[in-house]
Amino acid sequence: MSGKEREKIRHLLVVQDLQGERTIPLQETTYSLGRHSGNSIVLRSRSVSKQHAILLRVTLPQTDQYGFRIIDGNFKGKGSTNGLFVNGCQCFSHELRHGDVILFGDNQAQAKYYAISNLSEKAFSESCQVEDLSGFLSEQANPANPFQTAIIDPSFEGVSETALARLASFPELIPNSIIETDLEGTVTYLNPAAFLKFPKLREAGKQHPLLAGLLSAVKNLKTNPFVREVKVGTEVFEQSVHYLPESDLIRTFIVRDITEQKQAIAELRQRDRLLQAVAEAANYLLAEMNYETAIDRVLAVLGEAAEVDRVYLFQNHLHPTTGEIAVSLRFEWTRTSEPSRDHWQNQPYEASALIRWYTTLSSGQSISGLTQEFPAAEQQLLSRDGIQSLLLVPLRLETEFWGYLGLADCTSERHWSRHEESTLLTMAASIIGARQRQQVEEKIRYQALHDLLTGLPNRLQFNASLEISLANAARHGENLAVMFLDLDRFKIINDTLGHTLGDELLQGVAQRLKDSLTSKDTLARWGGDEFTILLPQVNQQEELAQLAQRILQALENPFYLQEHELYISASLGIALLDQRSPDAETLIQHADAALYHAKDKGKNNYQFYSVSLDAKNPELLTLEKNLRYALEQKELTLYYQPRVNIVTGKITGMEALLRWQHPEMGLVAPNVFIPLAEESGLIVPIGEWVLQTACRQNKAWQDAGLPPLTIAVNLSLKQFRQPKLVETVARILKQTGLEPHFLELEITESTAIEDLNFTRTLLEALESMGVLLSIDDFGTGHSSLSRLQLLPLHNLKIDRSFIRDLTTDVKVAHIVKAIVSLGRSLGLRLTAEGVENQEELDFLKSIHCEDVQGFLFYRPLPAQKATEVLQSERRKF
Repeated sequence: MSGKEREKIRHLLVVQDLQGERTIPLQETTYSLGRHSGNSIVLRSRSVSKQHAILLRVTLPQTDQYGFRIIDGNFKGKGSTNGLFVNGCQCFSHELRHGDVILFGDNQAQAKYYAISNLSEKAFSESCQVEDLSGFLSEQANPANPFQTAIIDPSFEGVSETALARLASFPELIPNSIIETDLEGTVTYLNPAAFLKFPKLREAGKQHPLLAGLLSAVKNLKTNPFVREVKVGTEVFEQSVHYLPESDLIRTFIVRDITEQKQAIAELRQRDRLLQAVAEAANYLLAEMNYETAIDRVLAVLGEAAEVDRVYLFQNHLHPTTGEIAVSLRFEWTRTSEPSRDHWQNQPYEASALIRWYTTLSSGQSISGLTQEFPAAEQQLLSRDGIQSLLLVPLRLETEFWGYLGLADCTSERHWSRHEESTLLTMAASIIGARQRQQVEEKIRYQALHDLLTGLPNRLQFNASLEISLANAARHGENLAVMFLDLDRFKIINDTLGHTLGDELLQGVAQRLKDSLTSKDTLARWGGDEFTILLPQVNQQEELAQLAQRILQALENPFYLQEHELYISASLGIALLDQRSPDAETLIQHADAALYHAKDKGKNNYQFYSVSLDAKNPELLTLEKNLRYALEQKELTLYYQPRVNIVTGKITGMEALLRWQHPEMGLVAPNVFIPLAEESGLIVPIGEWVLQTACRQNKAWQDAGLPPLTIAVNLSLKQFRQPKLVETVARILKQTGLEPHFLELEITESTAIEDLNFTRTLLEALESMGVLLSIDDFGTGHSSLSRLQLLPLHNLKIDRSFIRDLTTDVKVAHIVKAIVSLGRSLGLRLTAEGVENQEELDFLKSIHCEDVQGFLFYRPLPAQKATEVLQSERRKF
């Protein structure tokens, strides 16, 4: 038995009434005694009142001990009927001492009080079952009188009986801790609740959190009483402080335990921070064009919000030497410490003892815990960064375990909450989404800059490379040249033997051309059977002539394709950078002019540009002259191609397509006369005519009672940039009576991004009129959905080049699926162009593309045929 246990005073009450004798250990702060069954101690005797007496626990000043006071009557101050007698004397209130005998009215109900020390807790519990209590106690314990050293306030004896009952009971019974100190900081009183809750308070004195700073707070008192928050260990309390100047005492009262409230507030604040971080991160990942910059910002936002020391992003890969699965740290954010990327590079899971990480994370589970709880090998690895707590969640790219995202605390042993884990999982999903978008955009960007058939740079990439080379040439005083190459007789082979073989031939030609050039030269497919070559750091025509001859010789040997032996030659035009060809546009024009001169010379040769070639091709001059009269002669007409809902099969709109029916040349292809109209400026009046005719036709369909639908009209670059486009559209809508929401204006993505600010301003003006806006041929320009989302668009049309390869190229299928998914997430309606077979349609339906256009449903139709189709549609639905 310990010294403290030996000194502790135990209290027993032996009750004897008509029911018999029983021993009651006194451990509560108050007891009511009486005949009524609702009392704490029920006395079986008619001479006993319903509520005969109160037994109160009283803390002794300056000690941790307590005694009991018995008071006649109930808590309201009403006395008993037959009185209370202690040791034969009637009394109202009496401080019980060891051996006191209490009578409740007569001898039928009495009790004996024991106060004993040197009694173990076990013996104290057993005392209730002992028949000879006096003998048991004489053997096990020593008598004690808790009040024998207590100093009793003389005024206490003079108070009224009612007041005594109420005042004596309140501080002792209340479950809230009450503490009194003098102005020196010495504890003068602890109620039982305070003693039980804070057993070391007297020992700690003014150093205890409940008393710390109390004296200085009272000296600087502004309001009395006042309330403050106090943290004791991990608990937080609201403490009311009342200075009693008349007695030079400070009384404090623990109002409530606010630990859970504080924790809840802290968790809510952290949750708000984490939710804000998720929103900020999603914005960075969506808006930031540079993926690495976006990830750096995301990790910083996450680290600050989660209040951690490190944030990691690891990626799995094959080890560069052994080929086994390994992991490397790709991105890291640290609060103050040095980056740790060096020792987290090319770590094989097996050799680095991280196989548990791989197994757990690859199964989709998280890793969370204190470092000291991890296996020893993992602890050793984590100790390099001083990590005490770690949380890791997997990163899955489709079905692949791509890597993992982690939070680390280096300053404390932190237990991660479910909300922190779910936030990290959400962030991981956003990062993977951004990675997928990056891959799709890289693919789209690659396709925007390269020819899908040959893999060569396309016209856009060639022009960009040419601009860079021109800047370098000007800076270093060097020269360069441009070659334009066109295959002779390719159209005959393509039309005779089919497009598949023609494509293979183009691939073979591209390979031979690449083999003829050096790594510093740029070969591009300009379009069709045309190629362009950029040759930097050349100065003499003789050097260029030798290269041109080498290219022609490279094509002399036959191509063996699909059991065919094919021969093909080429014509080349060459332009050197000089005063006559000072910029990119002029260089290309002059190389093109030299190419046509080579064809005029009998093909299979090369020609250099000269001033004599400045005159335009006579055929083109004639075509341009005829085009100027085409509007006046009513040779231009519109065809309409229906747009069909992929689910219902209903026609949801029409696209207006321009055609030129020349009286002598017949139907002139749009790819021939539209570029000519663009170059000559005729596209502006022609475009206005197209818009007026399309709106008038749509209004005529509506007036005829046909189902209302939108009419889509393409705007060329020059049309789009004309100063009064908005006024022109508004005037035509007013003249034709067509409501704005039945008109859809289409621009190509290259037109849209040429000047993004101008585009956004113009489209916002058109949208405010109610006109629908669409991006045409998406995927062929140098843009991304994250940039196009800045524009007020309604529809997105996927270019037919994607649809053509949809069922033969898995990568293209993934790109189309991603475009549809991203487009839908931006609230855009998706239309696939050039759908020609059921297999393509089934795939588009499976990825929830809304509308389609193509020969599978309808070819472009003249106005009368389109009207008949709409009439049939009305009867069908």
